[in-house]
Amino acid sequence: MEGGGVERGTLEIANALVQRGHRSIVISGGGRMVTALEAGGSEHITWPVGEKSLFTLRLVPRLRRLLKKEGVDILHARSRLPGWITYLAWRGMNSARRPRFVTTVHGQYSVSRYSAVMTRGERVIAVSNTIKDYIRKNYPDVDEGRIQVIYRGIDEREFPHGYKPGNQWLRNWYAQYPQLLDNAVITLPGRLTRLKGHEDFIDLMARLKAQGMPVYGLIVGDTDPADRQRYAEELMRRVERQGLDNIIFTGYRSDLREIYTVSNLVLSLSSKPESFGRTVLEALTLGTPVAGYAHGGVGEVLDTVFPQGRIPVGDIGALTAKVQTLLARKITVPKTDAFPLKRMLDDTIGLYESLA
Repeated sequence: MEGGGVERGTLEIANALVQRGHRSIVISGGGRMVTALEAGGSEHITWPVGEKSLFTLRLVPRLRRLLKKEGVDILHARSRLPGWITYLAWRGMNSARRPRFVTTVHGQYSVSRYSAVMTRGERVIAVSNTIKDYIRKNYPDVDEGRIQVIYRGIDEREFPHGYKPGNQWLRNWYAQYPQLLDNAVITLPGRLTRLKGHEDFIDLMARLKAQGMPVYGLIVGDTDPADRQRYAEELMRRVERQGLDNIIFTGYRSDLREIYTVSNLVLSLSSKPESFGRTVLEALTLGTPVAGYAHGGVGEVLDTVFPQGRIPVGDIGALTAKVQTLLARKITVPKTDAFPLKRMLDDTIGLYESLA
């Protein structure tokens, strides 16, 4: 529960369950989002469900005992290793008295028996049509009647169109980054992993600098624990070698909403199709233009909300031209309610209720 789309969705569903009079129990390895989870009325149990070790399998009988003791009605798995723990615990229970089992496929995982556990749910939630197509193509034995598309959603109260940061936040921001004042800002949000397009972003900023454009690029995101800082250090060395003083690494920030609003443009440059593209929708909901590689869930969101932001995947020339056009025209993004959080919550809890 450190951060990310999967974790954010978990928090949102948990809070909604409590608000609607249900009991919500979340099992995870812990993290910075647990405080908000418990503040919303959910219970949290810290188990090492994400540790890739044979010792993690010892959690199977422990989970089975917990499910029986607490009388759990719905068991929902959201990633692969916890998916195996939950599936093995659930499969070993009396079929007449065990919970109903739900899984969510959040990404286009490598196709394997290990990944296939995310299609074992009695109901399988796909977070976009892109993911539904991925399941149908790679796991053809899955009954299509078990798959339900439930798009992720954005709360317009949290990301109101036309939102402006407070004066104190602005003072703090420009005190930390004075070079951004009176210059155009392009932001690439997302964890620092090798699939998020940071190399393309660096190439873009190098081209813009060579053309004399007064624009700064923000790379906003935490280091991926799996890479243990190596990838981040590679990126920083590359920026230094190219003399790109127009790129800033901010690290993890809890104030992405405010950063979106002081950005002239937000980018999504993942080389692998995103399952949905939450950051894209957050920025567009606020009214900030977004340009992104038009594939996967990002392509679906752009098609619906801001088609002029579409870019052919991996085409740096088209990316550069699109960024220049959007910055020059100062395009306004119309208000949208295409992917509301309430629909996602209603559909998910409705699925739970139909099973229970």
